Amino acid sequence: MSEIKKHRHETYSEAKKSFLYKIFQKITLNARNDFFNLFLVNNNYSKYKSVIDIGSTPSMDKEQNTFLENIKDNQNVTCLSNQDCRILLKKYRNIKNIIIGDARSTMLEKDSFDIAHSNATIEHVGSFENQVSFVREMIKISKESVFIQTPNRFYPIDFHTILPFIHWLPKKIHRKILKFLKKDFYSKEENLNLLTTKDLKKICDILNIKKYKILKYKLLFLTSNLILTIYK
Repeated sequence: MSEIKKHRHETYSEAKKSFLYKIFQKITLNARNDFFNLFLVNNNYSKYKSVIDIGSTPSMDKEQNTFLENIKDNQNVTCLSNQDCRILLKKYRNIKNIIIGDARSTMLEKDSFDIAHSNATIEHVGSFENQVSFVREMIKISKESVFIQTPNRFYPIDFHTILPFIHWLPKKIHRKILKFLKKDFYSKEENLNLLTTKDLKKICDILNIKKYKILKYKLLFLTSNLILTIYK
């Protein structure tokens, strides 16, 4: 089992034992259904269009693949992940193809899909340069639009570590604190690199993207998530 897969399995299993799990599950499910509604409003989606979901996860829990749950009537869905997601075929029989690959360099042809979608993945691809490559690749393989959702670094709580405020510190200091707290996995840039609105704008400037919008999703009156939608 890879380090990433092993860590996610152990972390999620531990989270399920927590008395806060049901609350967290409900908040996550509600938020991801809201993200899907924003996807519908801001993309010219229909069940007849081809869609790739980048960063799918091999989980049957309802809050983990909300996007796939909401497009079960679409027969032209592809999932791309660095994990083996074939288990999803048991639940989502409409999935046309599952690819194990690197979202920063998918090896897919230009304009392979109408819409490229990603939920809470860009913060896990490593350095800022890798994040630029991630967005560049999503633009390349999509014909119409790109939809990227990511947690906001400046929300008071980081939902990966469930720790408040320390992720507002300079990243080197933040990672040293995480390492001190025995959260070695998330102390590494390749596993967690949170973004801000400014970071998303900078990525768009680097890639010379002109037609885009950044939506701010609020939880308890503060921006908890950022959504970058790019139009071609």
